[in-house]
Amino acid sequence: MAGPVFVALDFPGAEPTREFLNLFDAAKLKPAVKIGMELFYATGPDFVREIKAAGFPIFLDLKLYDIPNTVAKAIQSVAALGVDYLTLHAAGGPTMLAAAQQSAPASLKLLAVTQLTSFSESEYQLVSQSQQSLAQSVVHLSQLAAQAQVAGVICSAWEAELINQQLPASFLKITPGIRLTGDDHQDQNRVASPSQARKLGSNGIVVGRSITQASDPVAAYQRVVKEWSEND
Repeated sequence: MAGPVFVALDFPGAEPTREFLNLFDAAKLKPAVKIGMELFYATGPDFVREIKAAGFPIFLDLKLYDIPNTVAKAIQSVAALGVDYLTLHAAGGPTMLAAAQQSAPASLKLLAVTQLTSFSESEYQLVSQSQQSLAQSVVHLSQLAAQAQVAGVICSAWEAELINQQLPASFLKITPGIRLTGDDHQDQNRVASPSQARKLGSNGIVVGRSITQASDPVAAYQRVVKEWSEND
């Protein structure tokens, strides 16, 4: 069965976000939503509580990265908001990942960010100066996350298949960089359509501008869901 379709609420403040979500309320839909740094820093934790109270499952994308004790305490604070998913960086290492997982309640699924979907192979090599390829790095970081018993990772659809070869299919592979056919890739490099992501082994996708910038966001969301779950 297909996993969640998260709508990325990449808005600068509360009012445009409320206007957007009202479209879904009118259609009697409660999609899972992703709150990233832009919106969280503009509105703070009270707005997260508001969206959660309105019935929307929440993926809070803060990409925590710090010493283990600091991350563990941050997760305890975030857990009080009642969110369903939270990101941290796999590059924080095994000790940080384990401390994070130990501090998280069972209701909160942690997702470890591997390599950003905006990275190309050449940019990854420039930053890392590694002999590994970008895909090899993603698989390695995923293995570290799994060993720490983190629920899953954030990766592009193109690495999901490789991760599935090394780890159980139940290990979450949540895929941003999703675009409907014909949409502009903009600042993303490793992109895929919903159907491509499903075939490659992703078990959750994050869709932003293909929905939020559509002339009819509800219809665009429904198109994404249909394409994502068409083989169920």
